[in-house]
Amino acid sequence: MADLSETSREPRSDSQTLRPEDIDQHLRHLDHRQWWLWSASVAVILLLTLGVASFAFPAMLSREENTYSFFLNQSVRALVGMVLLFSVYLVYQQVMIYRLRGQLAQQIRSLAKVENLASEVYKLAALDQLTGLYNRRSGEQRLAQEISRAQRHGRPLTVLLMDLDNLKQVNDSYGHAGGDLVIKSFAERLQRAIRGSDQAVRLGGDEFMVILPECRADEVRHVLGRVEGLAIEYNNDKIPCKFSRGWTDYKPGESPQDLLKRADDALYANKRAGKQSGTRPAHSPVPQTVA
Repeated sequence: MADLSETSREPRSDSQTLRPEDIDQHLRHLDHRQWWLWSASVAVILLLTLGVASFAFPAMLSREENTYSFFLNQSVRALVGMVLLFSVYLVYQQVMIYRLRGQLAQQIRSLAKVENLASEVYKLAALDQLTGLYNRRSGEQRLAQEISRAQRHGRPLTVLLMDLDNLKQVNDSYGHAGGDLVIKSFAERLQRAIRGSDQAVRLGGDEFMVILPECRADEVRHVLGRVEGLAIEYNNDKIPCKFSRGWTDYKPGESPQDLLKRADDALYANKRAGKQSGTRPAHSPVPQTVA
């Protein structure tokens, strides 16, 4: 199954799909066509005038009043008839252009509504509603894709798991609004700490995952260093946001479940170490499973 994030970023290459850019180009083409239509109108009127003059000029040279009047009357009638016909054609073309412009404008409005609806559906399906990070389903899809890419190209892949400490106590002391603020603030800090090629995921509750393609061990510690030290102000209090962490590198041929299991083991080893010591230094060595 294709990744939801890639589906949203990469439009379908369907030749029958009319994009807003195409509609805008059609509108500009209509303006250009309308300009040529008015230019053609002026040209036709000038040509008709020259035609009348060409009919009347020989009669004027003959100096015969009857002949002159006859050719002039016939020329004027022909001119009036041709002008009327061309005027009807011009009105018809203007009406068709007006209708087409209205249809294209309606299509633009419809496309805008569909795009907004698709964006909302994508957010509901792929993103966590509280934090705006990718949800578990999207994260698992991305992890499977990155594992496949690592197998094909032999590139390293690291999975980092994090778990907020004492979130239950925060909820008991400040209510769920305070707990939600802690989760949201941590997610924002985490999103700013990673690279554009990485993906931060909220697995659920206070659990987070970061997928780090082509990431070295010192780069993982750099990410953790940028996340640590977060304190959230709420009701005139500062709530320290501490977390446990654990990561591991992908082994060739390993399944996503096995990779997550080893990262989870590293996470809980770090959590147990923190509980035993009662505190965790800001830059203490992070337990990592041995590949």
